Amino acid sequence: MTELMVLDKRRLRQSFAHAADTYDAAAVLQREIADRLLTRLEVVRLQPQVILDIGCGTGYDLHQLSKRYRRAQVLGLDIAETMARRARSRAGLWRRLTGRSVFVCGDAERLPVATASVDMVVSNLALQWCDPRIVFTEVRRVLRPGGLIMLTTFGPDTLRELREAWRAADNAAHVHTFIDMHDLGDMLINAGFADPVMDMEAFTLTYADVRGVMRDIKQLGAHNVATSRARGLTGKARFARFRAAYEALAQDGKIPATFEAVYGHAWVPETEPAHNGVVGIPVGRIGRRRP
Repeated sequence: MTELMVLDKRRLRQSFAHAADTYDAAAVLQREIADRLLTRLEVVRLQPQVILDIGCGTGYDLHQLSKRYRRAQVLGLDIAETMARRARSRAGLWRRLTGRSVFVCGDAERLPVATASVDMVVSNLALQWCDPRIVFTEVRRVLRPGGLIMLTTFGPDTLRELREAWRAADNAAHVHTFIDMHDLGDMLINAGFADPVMDMEAFTLTYADVRGVMRDIKQLGAHNVATSRARGLTGKARFARFRAAYEALAQDGKIPATFEAVYGHAWVPETEPAHNGVVGIPVGRIGRRRP
């Protein structure tokens, strides 16, 4: 199992707060992965009344969910207040006035949401900034019986070129560690979900130079925020070794950056586990079809 990193939540919040103004310009891949995730909802025969978007960022996913499920109340949650405010500003005026969109600054590991109050949880590329075991337990708590979690995150091959290049410079941890999809599937089961389905696909972005890669990461706010990360300034000599090692990986004169997108979904069982031989069956939840 992939070793989980201990994250500096304060630094994480600051990174994404500072990126609110630059995020959309750099988030081309993030929107593409969001679109592919949301396309998978076409085969889900579920009409949610309440949807929670964990890590809503500037609101792209939330806006798409609002268009797909016009009668649903959509809750947008982000750890950075400036991101939640940006998402609120791009939400439609009608949805704000009718209370169908609510935006909250909060931690995915301590959801400010009532137990069994949500029908669907969607999270696009936020899980890598959390302890998934805690998040899945929280999501399981807030979902109603028959509820659905749809997620994407990044897998272990993400930014492998960047990681390899830094190894040529020093032994410090410069790049975030990402979790294998099989481990995530096991975590979903351990949290009480049923029928988890996980798959992945790889994307390779190319840049004119190494600084282009670093610039995108900065604009996204996707810094390494592990407590074990390298501290202090990177000296010119070390950065030169890193850049030379990365440039040696160029393909047709372009600098590659690989991203392993992991997709997953799982259901809350319609019936609760048996207690003393008694099984609880929620009224009105029988017979819901799954994809």
